Amino acid sequence: MSKNLVLTLTGYDKVGLVDYVTNVFVKHESNVESSRMARLGGEFAMLMLVTVPEKELAGIESDFQELRGEGYRLSLIQTEDDSKKYAGWIPYHIEVAGADHEGIIHEISHHLASQNINIENMDTFTSPAPMSGTPLFTLKGVVVVSPQLHFHTWSEALEEIGDKLNVSVKVEMVK
Repeated sequence: MSKNLVLTLTGYDKVGLVDYVTNVFVKHESNVESSRMARLGGEFAMLMLVTVPEKELAGIESDFQELRGEGYRLSLIQTEDDSKKYAGWIPYHIEVAGADHEGIIHEISHHLASQNINIENMDTFTSPAPMSGTPLFTLKGVVVVSPQLHFHTWSEALEEIGDKLNVSVKVEMVK
């Protein structure tokens, strides 16, 4: 029988870190189902969903002690499949773009939470504008919305928040 683990790891960025982590999983006959990794400043952050044979759970935990000894913060949390939790909910892509300033992520996520909309994934980043170098903000994500919530109600309110923040907001159904 297999178990699902969520691995989170943060620490100083170095070459070979992903190789080390995935080697531990291969050694223990485990499969990375999905992952997210990013270098943020000088730190590296990793988030993985891994399927692990039950007999391998203890070995995986001990094989990560070396990384912990090097100062990496690492957790392995057993999780259950909750795919039925949002069954029937409708997925939408959300994209927000504009001049970077404080509060954009908070305002967007606050509106989504107030409408009981669940964030499935969200990536944000800044980049310099081509001519001026002014920091530009981009948010891309997927949310799931209860079928009882009318699309125009929540999406138009989200666009109004975008207008207030002076950013563009695009929402479209995932195809």
